[in-house]
Amino acid sequence: MKLVEESQGEGNLTVRGEVVARVGYALNRYQAMTSGGLPVPGLHRIEGTLALAGLPESVGLEQDMRLALELEDGRRLDLTLVDLNGQVLSEGHGPGHCGCC
Repeated sequence: MKLVEESQGEGNLTVRGEVVARVGYALNRYQAMTSGGLPVPGLHRIEGTLALAGLPESVGLEQDMRLALELEDGRRLDLTLVDLNGQVLSEGHGPGHCGCC
């Protein structure tokens, strides 16, 4: 996979369908490429960290929890919380694994 984007900033964190806080983020997006250098549609990986230290305990974060993050540029990413230190991950499965792409 090839690193195709790095982004940092502050975004709105959504937990269980509710915006709970504005958090700092640092994310890297990797894209699978063919041997000819073209991107493989849908086959990607997003990994990075969210600054969760200031969140109230009432948010109730759990490992492997699904979160959503709205980036500064307006994009919305669905992420999985890997650990309670703020590590996040999202993986695209690529064509041929479902009917969506």
